Amino acid sequence: MTSLFTPFDLAGTPLRNRVVMAPLTRARAPNDIADERIALYYAQRATAGLIVSEGTPISQEGQGYLFNPGIFRPEQIEGWRLVTNSVHAVGGRIVAQLWHVGRVSHPTIQADGRLPVSASSKQPVGAQAFGLDDAGNPALIAPPAPRQLATDEIARIVGEFAQAAANAIDAGFDGVEIHGANGYLFEQFMNPLVNDRTDQYAADTMENRLRFTLEVIDAVVARIGAERTGIRLSPYGQLFDMPLHDGIDETYGVLSKAIGERGLAFVHLMDQSGFKVGDVVVDPGAEGGFQGLLRTIKGNLPNTALILAGGLDRARAEQLIDAGLIDLAAFGTPFIANPDLVARLQNGWPLNTPDRTTFYGGGAKGYTDYPAYAAA
Repeated sequence: MTSLFTPFDLAGTPLRNRVVMAPLTRARAPNDIADERIALYYAQRATAGLIVSEGTPISQEGQGYLFNPGIFRPEQIEGWRLVTNSVHAVGGRIVAQLWHVGRVSHPTIQADGRLPVSASSKQPVGAQAFGLDDAGNPALIAPPAPRQLATDEIARIVGEFAQAAANAIDAGFDGVEIHGANGYLFEQFMNPLVNDRTDQYAADTMENRLRFTLEVIDAVVARIGAERTGIRLSPYGQLFDMPLHDGIDETYGVLSKAIGERGLAFVHLMDQSGFKVGDVVVDPGAEGGFQGLLRTIKGNLPNTALILAGGLDRARAEQLIDAGLIDLAAFGTPFIANPDLVARLQNGWPLNTPDRTTFYGGGAKGYTDYPAYAAA
């Protein structure tokens, strides 16, 4: 059996193990700039083979939550450089997750109170952004119907992703992860029940449905190289009013094949489908639903690593790795309360319980004050 704790070569970047810290929004950035506390938070968790940063907006337009460190202003690049230097100083590796939320935003976050933008003109029913309420206080608030992007605006956003990738490398990141998951801008283009366009970015054909995503991938690769580029995807996810549709398997099958042909460093899948393996032995021949799509995607990535996140524990992760279905395993919530999660998993030590009331916003409490096992 291949262990979670063996080294892995990620497109030329050596990782000390196959444990990935998944991106976790924590809303701890004053003025949307990473600071010393954020640097400490990531350095504490740098025994992970790879850290994927919290979502970092590529522009103010792409931001949907207050207190998230961006990657588009010079002072934001400097803030992230402090983080990457801290992670590298203790032997870790970290990539920046590049983020545009599309319609999951609010005028109180946008410049001059503008409407959020999207591939779509449809309001994300039931979604929540983190902006300012009527009293001017930070709060979860419902996004309005967005402004549908004009065709000639899309090239600008593609360029902003490429520039953000270059900014990330300038800030010392080992690479980037394009945030194509969780109901944000990329899925707003790819989902035919959300995308109501009539131009070449419409969802009427597979080529059009994937056009924006592949344009961004190609622009980022041209700027920083395929070996430093990954993407996060969440097929079967339904976050932020992202309805299931009949073309999911075909869409992600075609997209993963195109990614494989481009030789990206990794694809990071988020399982929001309810797919569980638990104590059941994974059947590599099983088909249907997320598990069948997982096999398809893996088969389309001969030289691209596959990361899986979503409800994993050590046994489940090693089972999937041993079955050849994934290469690396990502853990999200467990990393919040366990800065030494890798050692706890490897030694079978008990895990700290996270305090959910401190997940978003605040200071050091529930952020950098969780003890390592030896000090517990």
